[in-house]
Amino acid sequence: MESVSRPLRWLHGEVKTPPMGLSARREMGLLLRRVQERENLSLPHSRPMPVMGSRCYEMRVNDDNKTWRLVYRIDGDAVVILEVFEKKTSQTPKHVIEKCKQRLKQYGLR
Repeated sequence: MESVSRPLRWLHGEVKTPPMGLSARREMGLLLRRVQERENLSLPHSRPMPVMGSRCYEMRVNDDNKTWRLVYRIDGDAVVILEVFEKKTSQTPKHVIEKCKQRLKQYGLR
């Protein structure tokens, strides 16, 4: 049986240059493709984010002197992008967590 790629559903955020550097954008695109092809990523590329909701993850990409995060949820039929942001502290900001929860609720997911 052939594996079927999941489409991306963007609820918010973009992966573009600028502000993200070209190499970081490419790395994030390759990691997203792997998730679409049903590969389970782990550290250092991705980590679970159950505080945001079930099947939610935070993708990690370094870019020169910046660190980028892409928050996504894996559903059976799609990879749902909730947020893309520059991470400046060791913890995910509370406003990002709340915004992601709100987007999941609006999208009909929990």
